[in-house]
Amino acid sequence: MRYDAYQDLLWLLARPWVWIPRFIHVLTSLLTLAVRVLAQGSNNDEEAQKRLAKKLLITLTNLGPCFIKVGQALSTRPDLIKREWLEELTSLQDNLPSFNHATALATLAEDLGAPASQLFEEFPNQPIAAASLGQVYKARLHGNQWVAVKVQRPQLAFILRRDLVIIRLLGVLSAPVLPLNLGFGLGNIIDEFGRSLFEEIDYEQEANNAERFAALFAKDPTVTVPRVERLLSSRRVLTTSWIEGTKLRDRKELKAQLLNPTALIRTAVISGLQQLFEFGYFHADPHPGNIFALSGQSKRMGHLAYCDFGMMDSISDDDRLTLTGAVVHLINNDFKALAKDFQKLGFLSLTSDLTSIIPALEEVLGGSLGESVESFNFKAITDRFSELMFDYPFRVPARFALIIRAVVSQEGLALRLDPEFKIIGIAYPYVAKRLLAGDSMEMREKLMEVIFDNNGHLRLERIESLLKVINQDAVAPDAELIPVAGAGLKLLLGPDGSTLRSRLLMTLIKDERLSASDIKALMSLLRRTFSPRKVANGMLQNLTPRTT
Repeated sequence: MRYDAYQDLLWLLARPWVWIPRFIHVLTSLLTLAVRVLAQGSNNDEEAQKRLAKKLLITLTNLGPCFIKVGQALSTRPDLIKREWLEELTSLQDNLPSFNHATALATLAEDLGAPASQLFEEFPNQPIAAASLGQVYKARLHGNQWVAVKVQRPQLAFILRRDLVIIRLLGVLSAPVLPLNLGFGLGNIIDEFGRSLFEEIDYEQEANNAERFAALFAKDPTVTVPRVERLLSSRRVLTTSWIEGTKLRDRKELKAQLLNPTALIRTAVISGLQQLFEFGYFHADPHPGNIFALSGQSKRMGHLAYCDFGMMDSISDDDRLTLTGAVVHLINNDFKALAKDFQKLGFLSLTSDLTSIIPALEEVLGGSLGESVESFNFKAITDRFSELMFDYPFRVPARFALIIRAVVSQEGLALRLDPEFKIIGIAYPYVAKRLLAGDSMEMREKLMEVIFDNNGHLRLERIESLLKVINQDAVAPDAELIPVAGAGLKLLLGPDGSTLRSRLLMTLIKDERLSASDIKALMSLLRRTFSPRKVANGMLQNLTPRTT
């Protein structure tokens, strides 16, 4: 159940009756596709490119589960795939016909030690859903408790191991002639893909993932995670409590169920941001089939349930902190700092000359915000950024493949429900609140970097920008001022604010005297932002029940 490129190669080479016919089939399919790409790939006609992307989609789908997963992985790699093809590959769904029911029952009995008829009060004759790696049944336990039982496809580990060896062999052999900006070896990318895929088909690991994810949101009433039934789960069978909800597929369907699509989007985005920026552990496949809308609403937040925890990943503390800064640098149009963020994250080599890259970043991203944060469109920026990656030495580090997938899937889900939705309109206020609250050491360090320049001078325009964007996200003007002001004051006066107090004092003292202009500017900002009228208005709004 573990991926090992070298051992798997030896294993397959020792079985020529397995790999030769499969190799011929795969090679023939891919060569046919390659010929068409060579013939039409340079065609500038949009319809021709759409037909070519469709051919790519069909080819990968027909080659089976492993190649479907390759297509999904490629849809997150703008450095590997042309921008025109990304949209088609992003729409790739791993829906396949269900496998034989008797085979599923045999797998269940073998893994759980008893037939379904003994383990369940009621077990259906056919699955309720089928995907590339398994199929799901809605069964009933003794006591009228409904559960979801996911059973893995037969010989799946064998099929994936066989095809991964072939994919890696073809990839390494063809890498020198591929017109792709790889940045590093294609073999490394395939190895990362193989490791994550074998983790996904280990249902015992998925059960662990689900329980860890549930613990992170245990105190959050807006996020539900199905409970794992450990006694009815194994490596190839996973049983969890049944989630009775509505898939996040169609706005009209949600409204017909008296659910608020906007509130549901907000919960999905905020919970995704928490996973990336606070917990460092995230659901990497938040597509509409893996998130269900539940009844109920907490103020502006809808209630959601996450499912399917096979594709999970972690992000390091250093990367989380750098990403937080990158969001702020992007909004503040600080492209020099943004370029350095890309270096820290591995998208650019530490030895890269940033002289030409900084203007290119400004050209591609500089006008992305329009007049406000709300106008930011992540998908549009992704499309434009993919072009930049072909012209400059950018690469996507393997560890960021799933993060990109998660963010793109998150915005795609939101746009499905609200075409006018802008994910950064929630993301930036979220980051701004965390910065100004200084709720962790890393946030306090980043706050210092944001509000003080390299010479130690206070950048009041940055503080004002953060405060404005927080209010911009509020359900009513001034609603967020009181909690933000309280958190900021607590930080400034508390034991964690010693460094901030020292920096503020140093920046206000110039040539051994207090700087009247800086004090005047700071007081003016505080009066504008926290005037008695605004404070009173904010307190009233926070005390008034809201039902939006």
